[in-house]
Amino acid sequence: MRLLNRRRFSMALATLLLPFDLTLAGALPGDDADWELRKESDDIRIYTTGLPGSDFEAFKAVADLDASLPQLMAVMIDPESCTEWVHNCTISRAFGDGDFNDRYAYSVNDMPWPVQDRDYVIRIRTRGNEDAHVVVMDLNAIPDARKDNDDYVRVEKSDTLYRFESLGPDQTRLTWIQHTEPNGSIPSWLVNSLIVDIPLESMRKLESVAQKPRYAGYKLVFSPSGELVDVVKSEGDVE
Repeated sequence: MRLLNRRRFSMALATLLLPFDLTLAGALPGDDADWELRKESDDIRIYTTGLPGSDFEAFKAVADLDASLPQLMAVMIDPESCTEWVHNCTISRAFGDGDFNDRYAYSVNDMPWPVQDRDYVIRIRTRGNEDAHVVVMDLNAIPDARKDNDDYVRVEKSDTLYRFESLGPDQTRLTWIQHTEPNGSIPSWLVNSLIVDIPLESMRKLESVAQKPRYAGYKLVFSPSGELVDVVKSEGDVE
């Protein structure tokens, strides 16, 4: 049996929102958790921590990205962008009814032989506040929302949170927290030894993808009360 390739191993996509305090993100650990710094590279810091009742660790990744908040949100609202930046995401598309603040996505993650590929059915919720200059996204697995595909193992439990904080016109701090129970016959020690590479490689790609011309010229749209309601192309930049 061939060894699992570290750089090809990947779990899922990730995240969305709830209020701006990370401790309010449901099952995910907050800032007060016992996070262990596992790696620091290119201004990206990766932490892991255990969760009660789970053999699989959660990770937290923090990075200051050279991309504006509107650029990054333009990537996030693109239903197929997962394949561009999330490590080993091979299929990604929107499905069902939904809007900017509450929508649904289906994605597949490539797994190294002999592990079967995983697929995800995800609810994505997004909130933002104009005064806080923060957007939070919260992604949660809803496995029964689509019929099972025999080609993949359906992930039944996955929670992800992204917190985007604008640091200026061309820089954004991203905090990404995720915990996934990958299902099937994957040893937890192997998953826990590899999850550092997933956010590290993905964040590097996200910064590069956000700088592509097709994600330029976007702006955030807020309601009269200051709540984020959409991300749209500026009129002068419409192709």
